[in-house]
Amino acid sequence: MAKAIVSKSKVVFRQSMDDFGRIMEMLRAKRYSRTYLLMGEEPYFIDRISDYISENVLSEEEKSFNRTVLYGNETNVVDLIELCRGYPMLSAYNVVVVKEAQRLRGIEQLVEYLKVPMDTTLLVLCYKEGNLDKRSALYKKLSETGTVFESVRPRDYEIGTWILELFRNKGRSIEPKAVSMLVENLGTELSKINNEVEKLFTRLAPEEKEIRAEHIEQNIGISKDFNNFELTKALSERDAKKALLIVGHFAQNPKDNPFVVTIQALFSHFLRLFTLGIVIWNSKAKRAPMPGDAELMRLLKVSSAYFLKEYRQAVVHYNSTRSFAVLGLLREYDMKSKGIGGGTAGDGELLKELVIKILAL
Repeated sequence: MAKAIVSKSKVVFRQSMDDFGRIMEMLRAKRYSRTYLLMGEEPYFIDRISDYISENVLSEEEKSFNRTVLYGNETNVVDLIELCRGYPMLSAYNVVVVKEAQRLRGIEQLVEYLKVPMDTTLLVLCYKEGNLDKRSALYKKLSETGTVFESVRPRDYEIGTWILELFRNKGRSIEPKAVSMLVENLGTELSKINNEVEKLFTRLAPEEKEIRAEHIEQNIGISKDFNNFELTKALSERDAKKALLIVGHFAQNPKDNPFVVTIQALFSHFLRLFTLGIVIWNSKAKRAPMPGDAELMRLLKVSSAYFLKEYRQAVVHYNSTRSFAVLGLLREYDMKSKGIGGGTAGDGELLKELVIKILAL
């Protein structure tokens, strides 16, 4: 049996990514644990691990007699323990997968089985929507007998790194603009992004190794010219013509470009500019060297040096005072879009007015 993977500290998304990679490596090498507790709020990693075990540990012939998939709200612990204590038929392993394990009543009773778990049984508990109590006897026993994996949801600024690794693992690369297009239009739902990427790959020739914005536009239906990435870039460069052209497109296509999403994108953008402006001011005031790229990327919460370069260029136009004023405008227009002081203006009008005021600062 494989050595267990158990985190003893607070888990962050980066650690979930790394632990997922290690577990998948062990599974591909056929190094199995007797038990797997896959828990957390991000279902993508949990599903990937459990599906791999369910589909790959046993041969097609062995699955008929030695694979059981249960649902927490449709079974009971007594029956589950009985299944786990059974011997496999003409196979090295008996695979028992419990989906929605958080709905399994009396789950703590599994401690009795875990006192002497079967070496021939792989028990997989898919505990979604949260974590099993780490103070409980069950959690401690699962930590002793097998692999405990905690799946943490990513924050918006962490998605880019995951997308880069997703493409790298599939033998391809993707340019930063294309990454931003995916993040802005698909959000932080990993399964949704993965599904769209899988569809993309079925439409591209195998020799297409570098994914560009054109590929995303043509195959996923996201405009490469009219998106929040291009809007923030136009504002960074104080390109009024381009910014207003994008805003006009947004007004004509409100369903594809929700005002609230654009406000969020602009707020994140100018908050980073404000932060960079403060860092520059402090450096000059203290006559100290500027932090290195790695530290600046951490402070600004960006995943690529490509984006850091853009912020360094943009801060010339937006020092901390000006970017702070933009943040104030964004708060004001966010309230107007919710009916507070906005009059009868629609989202398209409000966005155009907001962009004009930002460019006028």
